[in-house]
This record gives sequence, structure tokens and C-alpha cells, in this order.
Amino acid sequence: MKRLLFLVLLVLSFACGRGERLRSGDLIFVAPRLKADGMDEAILAATGGSEGLDFTHVAMVEVRGDSVWVIDATGQRGVSRRPLEVFLEDFPQSVFAVRRVNGVDAPAAVSRARSYCGRSYDYRFLPDNEDLYCSELVQKCYLDASGAPVFPSEPMNWLAPDGSLPSYWEELFAALGMPVPQGVPGTNPQKMSQSARLVPVAVRLVSP
Repeated sequence: MKRLLFLVLLVLSFACGRGERLRSGDLIFVAPRLKADGMDEAILAATGGSEGLDFTHVAMVEVRGDSVWVIDATGQRGVSRRPLEVFLEDFPQSVFAVRRVNGVDAPAAVSRARSYCGRSYDYRFLPDNEDLYCSELVQKCYLDASGAPVFPSEPMNWLAPDGSLPSYWEELFAALGMPVPQGVPGTNPQKMSQSARLVPVAVRLVSP
């Protein structure tokens, strides 16, 4: 019964978003509604803003006929493609914001995203290896007419505002046997969500 109610709410929300519909290539940004822990907590410590929503994940929409799919990179699934309702169930107690990328070939971006399915999650957060983390996947898929990324890389920060390193990152990179990649070029969902290339889309998504 709970799952049925959730699906009904999902359909109603999808259908009543002020006349707007999800389109292939739309980006879904995810912010924890409750207190974050683990990786989400560490991401927020380094990248979260002081106002509004603090995003810890980003995913790409694919619409095929009457079906809506999501392609993203997570630690649990690697780079995968799954139905929208399954994606929402993977992020319970979260807030979602939909953004549309202006002036790009969205179908080409989605095609690139599909080609990456099956890749592993990039826990090392390094550029130019075979593995991918969420915003890195989006960056590699969205290219302008010259082939350059729409979302440029910037030096990555892993430190909290007080200059300390969250224990999650300290333990993760120690277990991987590598130094903290402070300053290495990369992306993050919070910074990506602030891009001038993005336009808000009035589609309301509900997680269980």
C-alpha cells in the first residue's frame, strides 16, 4: 500500500508540474532533507552553501516514449540506468531540483551517458580514469559545439570551512593508499547547480 501511494504521488507530481514535463537531458539535483551522514555529510562539509539547498548528487533524465529513466553514478550501483521511481526510492527523505541545460544537444548528452553505463564509481575522484563519480559523469556527457565541457573543472576542495579534513575523507583516501586530492581538477553537484547554463524546471518530484 505504501509503494502504491508513493507511485500515485509520483505520477500526480510528474503530471502537474505547472504544465512542464521532464525532458531527456534534464538534470536532477539531490539534497538530503534530514541530517546527512557518511559521504553526504563529508560532501556538504566541503561544498555546501550557507543558504538554500545543499546538493550532494546529480543525475540525468532520459525520456523514452511514456517511460522516464535516470542515468547516474553512485557508490551502490556505479554508472547505471534505472526507472525514475527506482531512482527516487534510492534517495529517501531527499529534496529534488530539476534543471535544464541551455544551448546544448541534449540527445547527444544522453547517448554519451548511456555509453558509460557499467563503469565503476570513482572513489578516488580523479580525472581521466575509467571510473566516474556523479558530477564527473554529467561533465563528460555535456559538451558544447567545440567539444569542450559545458561544466568546467575547478580545483576540488575536501576541507571543511575551519580547514579540517572530515574523517570520512581521511579514512577513505587512507584506505585507498593515496593522498587527499586537494586542488585536483574536478566538479561537484553544488557548484554545478549554480551554473549560468542551467534553467530551473517546474517539475515536482517526491521521494518515499
